[in-house]
Amino acid sequence: MTVNRFEDALSGLRAVFSSGITRPLSWRIMQLKALGAFLRDRERMIAEAVNEDFRKSEAETFFTETGFLLGELRFVAGNLKRWMKPEKVSTPLYYQFARSYILRDPLGLVLVIGAWNYPVNLCLAPLIGALSGGNCVVVKPSETAPNASRVVAEGIRDYLDTSAVMVVEGGAGETRSLLDLRFDHVFFTGSRDKGYEVLLAAARNFTPVTLEMGGKCPCIVTEHTNLRIAARRIVWAKFINGGQTCIAPDYVLVHENSEHRLLGYMKDAIRQFYGPDPSSSCDYPRIISERHFRRLMSYVDGADIVTGGGADERARYIAPSVIMVTDPAAPVMQEEIFGPVLPVLAYSRIDEATGLIGSGKEPLAVYLFSSSREEHRAVIGKTRSGGVCINDLMFQAAVSALPFGGSGFSGMGSYHGRAGFDTFTSRRSVMHRAFFPDMNLRYPPYGPWKFRFLKRLLATFSG
Repeated sequence: MTVNRFEDALSGLRAVFSSGITRPLSWRIMQLKALGAFLRDRERMIAEAVNEDFRKSEAETFFTETGFLLGELRFVAGNLKRWMKPEKVSTPLYYQFARSYILRDPLGLVLVIGAWNYPVNLCLAPLIGALSGGNCVVVKPSETAPNASRVVAEGIRDYLDTSAVMVVEGGAGETRSLLDLRFDHVFFTGSRDKGYEVLLAAARNFTPVTLEMGGKCPCIVTEHTNLRIAARRIVWAKFINGGQTCIAPDYVLVHENSEHRLLGYMKDAIRQFYGPDPSSSCDYPRIISERHFRRLMSYVDGADIVTGGGADERARYIAPSVIMVTDPAAPVMQEEIFGPVLPVLAYSRIDEATGLIGSGKEPLAVYLFSSSREEHRAVIGKTRSGGVCINDLMFQAAVSALPFGGSGFSGMGSYHGRAGFDTFTSRRSVMHRAFFPDMNLRYPPYGPWKFRFLKRLLATFSG
């Protein structure tokens, strides 16, 4: 049997955690500031690396990667001192004189497994939560975006305290080797299939997990909305990052009376955003790999195409494509698309739309375009998801004060802002009691009179 090659390194990290250097507020703030310095100093290098992996524009990389992370760092650093304060709770009268409070304790040694679609954001956003919690961390970037992985690894090694933060590059073999070892928490972002493997591996070591996965995020468009604005926002959210976003709208359910107008507005929006030939637009990214390209083209071939459909396998380019679907059981409606193909289905009643959503697995997000509060209540009340956004898309994940995470098959646990701090800490109960008074009532022997008195005392003051 071979000894796992990461065992010694993890033992060193545990020794560092046991020394207590990661616990003070000063160390945590220092690491957060260093992470911010990395993002600012190497903003151009990060943009170039992401462009090499995706051909993604510098502007889009800033908005979805570095800019988002800098905002998250400001929010966490500005609130961390308050979050770390003990939470006072009341102590019943019969336990006086005593103080009771809850501490937020670091978990210890945590593993963060990043994803390729936002290769900087999805490594460093959970790292922010782990560092704010006072943990030692192992970060595993995705090998599928190798240039971004390299820049993230170099940044962590150059800017952070490497006695407490370790980065591991490599492929599935390295990930499996890490999961064979005991961590105090594993944070994973990726597909459901991979999430299932992570969950099984973590269970062997009784390691708690946070799983951030995807799903088929629906977007309902009712009659009671501004169709032009809805179309623009849907097109923006679907085709940013080439559709390779876990919270992108996976399909649109539009009221039958609004179907043709919405499709027309969507075609106009695609042309306005990316021009008559999106392949020449510097703002339109590419598919991450040939394997994903071929998978996505299987949805386009033979489809009822409203717009798009063009492709170039050598360039890993698929045009922004909108397709009509009449059968909810069609293959394109069975698995998360995760690419620039958007199915549109018509419905006649709102409960028909919510029923279709409810018949599938829980998505990471549900989107609704409607000005009707009754429809708001109906969709929120009759669907389940990690989040909901009304009259826009994806921005629920950009608000640091809102927890971001899945529900059911779209994941477990959450992060961003306070939720990230809570994920990477545990609630530790503390009671501090005085030596006096030390009444004999608590001690045996318990005669009939003492027993009756204690029962009455507890009944009187327990409420």
